[in-house]
Amino acid sequence: MEELNFFLGLQVKQMKHGTFLSQTKYCTKLIRKFGMEKCKEASTPMATSTYHDLDEKGKSVDESRYRGMIGSLFYLNQWSVYLCARYQTNPKESHLTSIKKIIKYLKDTTNVGLRYPKDTSLNLTGFSYSNFAGCKLDRKSTS
Repeated sequence: MEELNFFLGLQVKQMKHGTFLSQTKYCTKLIRKFGMEKCKEASTPMATSTYHDLDEKGKSVDESRYRGMIGSLFYLNQWSVYLCARYQTNPKESHLTSIKKIIKYLKDTTNVGLRYPKDTSLNLTGFSYSNFAGCKLDRKSTS
């Protein structure tokens, strides 16, 4: 059996000092799929001050394209994608702009991954945050 190189969209590089996991190939393919190869890069997927609402007065966009972008981004599992997924039934330009910003962020971080060093114990540290009814649409809390 050969050395593992790809697994469920993950690129696996096994080296003598450890293992490196990334999604470079998937991100590059996604950027190309939506014609954003020449777009400007973004350092964050979404500004913390970004407020999403139904935007009922906004200009409608192609639902199938918007859903395709959301579906492609779900595989990367980013919180900002979940925020944008709420508007799949009636997406507006403002929602599409947010999705494009996420793709611009991917373009900036295409080569980022996880490194698992060999012979080193790894400690997982978790953090929790509650925003106490932070969603302005339904007033639900997010933890």
